[in-house]
Amino acid sequence: MAQVKIYGNRSVWGERRTEVSDAVHAAVVASWQLPEDKRFHRFVLLDDGDLVAPRSPAYLVVEILCFTGRTVAAKKALVRAMYDDVAPALGLDADDLEIVIVESPRENWGIRGRSADELALNYRVEV
Repeated sequence: MAQVKIYGNRSVWGERRTEVSDAVHAAVVASWQLPEDKRFHRFVLLDDGDLVAPRSPAYLVVEILCFTGRTVAAKKALVRAMYDDVAPALGLDADDLEIVIVESPRENWGIRGRSADELALNYRVEV
């Protein structure tokens, strides 16, 4: 499981949500072998001045919340894909994209009426 939160300025990204979602999802699917239909994205688009950072107005923060279990190599592969594939696809400089991976044990998630550690997944987390 991975939940993606994307933070950026509404004036820049408001009309580009689909483009951003498609690029980020392609990177997660390729790097972590998630099934194509496991897209859970939330956009937190802020008014100008509400995202304070010494970056351009196009600055994006992508936070990936996921089950624990992925290897360091898998996490680095995702970060690489974000800079090698996602940033260029969106016309972003490396300075304007930041990635945060936040891991949490399955028992900390509630999905489809039960604790996620009780679910049978149709994909591997240990990649």
